[in-house]
Amino acid sequence: MKRVIRDFALNKYLYIMMIPVLVYYAVFHYVPMYGAVIAFKEYTPMKGILGSDWVGFQHFIDFFGSHYFWRILRNTVIISVYSLLFEFPAPIILAVMINEVRHQVFKRTVQTITYMPYFVSLVVICGMVTDFTNSKGVINSLLTFWGYDGNPMLQKPELFRAIYILSEIWQKIGWESIIYIAALMGIDQEQYEAARMDGASRWKQIMHITLPGIMPTIMIMFILRMGNMLNVGFEKIILLYTPVTYETADVISSFVYRKGLLEFGWSYSAAVGLFNSVINLILLISANYISRKVNESSLW
Repeated sequence: MKRVIRDFALNKYLYIMMIPVLVYYAVFHYVPMYGAVIAFKEYTPMKGILGSDWVGFQHFIDFFGSHYFWRILRNTVIISVYSLLFEFPAPIILAVMINEVRHQVFKRTVQTITYMPYFVSLVVICGMVTDFTNSKGVINSLLTFWGYDGNPMLQKPELFRAIYILSEIWQKIGWESIIYIAALMGIDQEQYEAARMDGASRWKQIMHITLPGIMPTIMIMFILRMGNMLNVGFEKIILLYTPVTYETADVISSFVYRKGLLEFGWSYSAAVGLFNSVINLILLISANYISRKVNESSLW
């Protein structure tokens, strides 16, 4: 106890700065967890959470047995895997490429241009994507020039996932590269000098110094990504999809939105959301365990 008091006295301003963060997580993350109990009840606002009838796992059984289950699970997994394969490495590649540039003005220009889409409203981003991919948009105009038919691309279910992933990369690649650029700055420059003296090419320096140097950061970000593996951003999905593309675009989060807010199936949507959270927790723990065993980098 004395050690805690002494530490607080030495770092009291740091502890004070932590208070707003703790309050935020308590109010918006931990207190709402109590509401997850409605997944096991037939919740109605008039009866409240405590007064609503208990139904146990009935909502989970209904969800697993519905014809929507496999469709939204398949779409969520496919989009999440595509995101992991293409979106996750993109900022790493960009950070390494920026690190190799020696012209400072060009480097800052590239960083500024790639950061900008992240600060644009998601509604505006989705509006731009819709305009670019409609029948008279920029992309279709180019395709028409090469002899292809200019049809609205967002109305084609087979193209939705590619459009979603590419727009995610375009929007987030610059911002997400910041943490890797910061990690690159921590690599000892003497290693590069020694490698150059030994005749190592730029490519070999990247493979044997740069990437191993930021590998702990990559693994931590990978573990965090696995913890949100199935949390496909429903805001962009909802803004881009239509009933025509439900077959390939409808995911767990968009399904929860429709069932909970549009159809007032609060308990059913809570059960679906809880199922999603449990799967994410399992993936997070598994990724952390594997990372700790393989390269000794982990969150805990």
